[in-house]
Amino acid sequence: MIAILVFKEKMKLFYSRFEMFLTPVIRFSLSLVTFLLISKNVGFMTRLNSAAMLTVLALICSMMPYGVTVILAGALVLAHISTVSMELTLVFSVCLLMVAILYYGFQPGDSYLLLLTPIFYILKIPYALPLLVGLSKTPVAAVPVGCGTFVYYILQYVKQNAGVLTNDASLDITQKYVQIMKSMISNRLMMVMIISSMVGVLAVYLIRRLSIDYAWVIAIVIGSIAQLTVIFIGNYIFNVSVPMVELLLGTLGSMVIAGIYNFLIFSVDYSRTEYTQFEDDDYYYYVKAVPKITISTPDVKVQKINSTKARRNVRGEMER
Repeated sequence: MIAILVFKEKMKLFYSRFEMFLTPVIRFSLSLVTFLLISKNVGFMTRLNSAAMLTVLALICSMMPYGVTVILAGALVLAHISTVSMELTLVFSVCLLMVAILYYGFQPGDSYLLLLTPIFYILKIPYALPLLVGLSKTPVAAVPVGCGTFVYYILQYVKQNAGVLTNDASLDITQKYVQIMKSMISNRLMMVMIISSMVGVLAVYLIRRLSIDYAWVIAIVIGSIAQLTVIFIGNYIFNVSVPMVELLLGTLGSMVIAGIYNFLIFSVDYSRTEYTQFEDDDYYYYVKAVPKITISTPDVKVQKINSTKARRNVRGEMER
């Protein structure tokens, strides 16, 4: 346990010392992963799948806010979809505009959540992000998580129906628009997952702010159960299909990730909890103080002794 705490403190010191260099590296990595996943899933325009071009775009994004990455990712998606169906491109443009209005109207400071949400879905751990957001953000942050879920399922729809959308010439333009909109809006699994993520964020946020011991750990467990409950209810009411093994493994993995995050960010010692109270002219104050678990990194200094030189000195003194 001590070794883990020492490692944690070393990581904090390392990040604080090299934050100027590590932040662009993190932005570059997230941007590059986003662009590569777009290319892999909806990479219909071959010219935009060049690894060199995507790397250059990621380098540009490493020096910009995350909002720039979101805009470039949206532009790449629209360019790829335009080779499949112009009708779908127009519908997707409207959807992205609605997401942008909803997102920037509520929570414009968490653009990276829009990028992380589809990545977590692709990694089969979508239930981890609501837990992390609930532990570190406010309930308003559920908006970008829901928007990211919406974008992910739209991309899945394009990927699964690319051939049909390209070759379907039997329908006129109006019928195509109606069919595309119905297919997107009537995606019950998408609606269930959006509701599940929002309920998870809200449950974790409310419980981790309670004045009880192990509030963060309890919040992780309850948040995971809340997400599972919403999915089970959606499965029963709307008959959505979620693979049970994938659901349970994803939930367990998400709880482990949230537990690691809890240890790294919020490590406290409930055995040394103190209670105090004081008053002023208007109020009585009852305070519960829980100390953080902190440990100083050992400052080990190794002094080298030249054994040959030391032996010569000893011999010289003996001869004298």
